Amino acid sequence: MIEIVRLLNEMSPYLLLGFFLAGLMHAFIPAGCYTQHLSRPSFASVWKAALFGIPLPLCSCGVIPTAMSLHKEGASKGAVTAFLIATPQTGVDSIFATFSLMGLPFAIVRPVAALLTSVMGGFWVNVGERKTTDTANHVQEKSTDAPTRSFAARMKTALNYAFVEMMEDIGKWLVIGMVVAGIITVFVPDSLFDAFRDNTVASMLLVLVISVPMYLCATGSIPIAVALMMKGLTPGAALVLLMAGPACNMASMLVVRQVLGTRTLVKYIVSIVSGAILFGVVTDLLQANGIVNFTATLSAADACCMEESGWLGSSLFSWLCSMTLALLLLHALVWRRFRPHGRCACGNHECEAKASDAANGLRFRVEGMNCNHCRQAAEKALRSVKGVESATVNLADGEAEVTGDASLEDLRQALEAVGFRLKEHEKNE
Repeated sequence: MIEIVRLLNEMSPYLLLGFFLAGLMHAFIPAGCYTQHLSRPSFASVWKAALFGIPLPLCSCGVIPTAMSLHKEGASKGAVTAFLIATPQTGVDSIFATFSLMGLPFAIVRPVAALLTSVMGGFWVNVGERKTTDTANHVQEKSTDAPTRSFAARMKTALNYAFVEMMEDIGKWLVIGMVVAGIITVFVPDSLFDAFRDNTVASMLLVLVISVPMYLCATGSIPIAVALMMKGLTPGAALVLLMAGPACNMASMLVVRQVLGTRTLVKYIVSIVSGAILFGVVTDLLQANGIVNFTATLSAADACCMEESGWLGSSLFSWLCSMTLALLLLHALVWRRFRPHGRCACGNHECEAKASDAANGLRFRVEGMNCNHCRQAAEKALRSVKGVESATVNLADGEAEVTGDASLEDLRQALEAVGFRLKEHEKNE
């Protein structure tokens, strides 16, 4: 428990700042500015997609529907692949959290490695892809500007996104990451990685086998990597965990294969694995030759923990940030999920009213949603279908309400295009 509290005190100020910056990006940067630059299968579109993805605070599941929406709106396969590789590995929140626990060198090398790996993968995918003539026009049609909102309205959206929606999306994985890190610190013996101390590649392959099929959040994976490094894992192998874990999991692999094809899936996986190993080896070489010290922050933190009052000596500001973060997590993960009166878990006050007006519409389940980004992508896909008058999706029970005269098959195809599945439906009574 002491280790978990110490991690929370170290991460909370940076996490709150990262969440706030993510909210500002969400509220003040138009979505259309992303899609309109990614249409051509060129190196420029891949580079832009990677740069767009690095700061975005999308989790490993939320990036899937977002990337599929980009593809549907005209982005090239290479740009979509670069976005899929870069985005889940980083984000303003995880970059600040990496700096807080792992130090400046890791906070720099992590986004740089994500950027270069995603560019490599996206450019490889675009090789052989033929340009389409109608893509740019399609993107422009889809990139219509939303009605202008006031600064106060945008700030309200930013705060809701930062401290409500993002807490719902990655809060669970952040808590799991800290708990797992605490368990590793207490129960895993220090001699566990002795067999791999002289075999960097073997330790990286071990990490890849464990992390690739799993779901790891970019922020939640940080305390796990820190705990493993304190038990003897090399910095390069820890970087492999931070790169491959969030960027590649079974859900993303299945969607990439379904929407972009098997050939793209193979290039996607090979790019992530080879990029992670390459930068992992470089990291360990820099560490071994004394060029960069990736363990300086860990050594200082470990020394602090050896003092009896080390974790109790955190500043008042850190404790205030930790309590604030804990309250926000409780609100997102407990109160909003189990609050009375059955209010919609998506946080949209208009959802209940819209759902009650869905007479003679369709109600069906949407499978594959895990976060608010997924819900928003599903709603956007349903609303784009010809004949749909309104569409709302409830993340808590996975149900969608659609009014209008759209066919069920059109709705099914729209959901599958962004990586979701329509399972069952019934006429509203």
